[in-house]
Amino acid sequence: MSVVTESTSQVIAARGHNRRVLTNRQREERWGFFFISPWLIGFALFTLFPMIASLIFTTYDFTLSVPDEAKFIGLDNWRRMLFEDETVWRSLWITIRYAFLSLPIGMIVAFLLAVLLNSKHLMGKAVFRTLFYAPTMIPGIASILIFVQVFNPYTGWVNRIIEVFGIKAMGVTGLRWFDDPNLIYLAFVFIGLYGIGNTIVINLAGLQGVPTELYEAATIDGASWFTSLYRITLPMVSPVIFYNLVLGTIGSLQYFTVPFVINGGSGYPDGTTEFFMIHFFKQTFRFSNMGYGATLAWLIFVIALVATLALFGTSRRWVYYAGESNR
Repeated sequence: MSVVTESTSQVIAARGHNRRVLTNRQREERWGFFFISPWLIGFALFTLFPMIASLIFTTYDFTLSVPDEAKFIGLDNWRRMLFEDETVWRSLWITIRYAFLSLPIGMIVAFLLAVLLNSKHLMGKAVFRTLFYAPTMIPGIASILIFVQVFNPYTGWVNRIIEVFGIKAMGVTGLRWFDDPNLIYLAFVFIGLYGIGNTIVINLAGLQGVPTELYEAATIDGASWFTSLYRITLPMVSPVIFYNLVLGTIGSLQYFTVPFVINGGSGYPDGTTEFFMIHFFKQTFRFSNMGYGATLAWLIFVIALVATLALFGTSRRWVYYAGESNR
């Protein structure tokens, strides 16, 4: 009888201990939610609720100047966007075409510069790192206005350098970078390269995380610099490259500031700068058509989401995570 009583008391004590453990775990969870509550509140107020509201706006004919006259129209905005507004698909094609040009160039240049800045043979690395990152501290509008003068056909130093190297510019006044449909994308890419300091820093952080023992073993085996770069560096920093690729893809789909500041969203020359976000801006804020603008915003959101999911789907084949089991 005493044995049964003792075992029963042990079971009761164990249950009480489990309750205390569960209570402590719940208490930790509550404190965790308390500490992240500012972010949750901010996310709900400034991201989640506006997204829900914008999705509702897609079903309304809502003009910002007369909000009291909002009228429910169902899926008319979606039908107009998908089947009636030709500018949507033209601007989307312009955006995607420019993304395929600018994104690879920006990522490759940023990575190669990071490799150079990570080299132990480079003198004054701290100075060069500061110089490459410094342009990101300049406001974007100011940088664009500076480049308007840099590419000036009369006084811009880009045309002056071209002339110095003996390449004759077209016409007496030189290359008209922002007036020629064949040159304006190159000018935009050059402006984008001016602000890749953040990408360089991210790549540099990834490069510094590569174990030096791998390079030492490759050197002993007689591997060249290029072989080490291809066989060691690229696989080890592939998560960083993937991160930059995802952010770059989303940013390219939202390309807006440079063409808007330079051409005011007019699409000049010959409609080559009428990017999707320019069309969105016109419909939403210039024509005050908030319902149709919300529909355009959801379209680019869906496209960005699909592109991101596609990148994550392909990442299994080329992104290497240290310590991850083979799949």
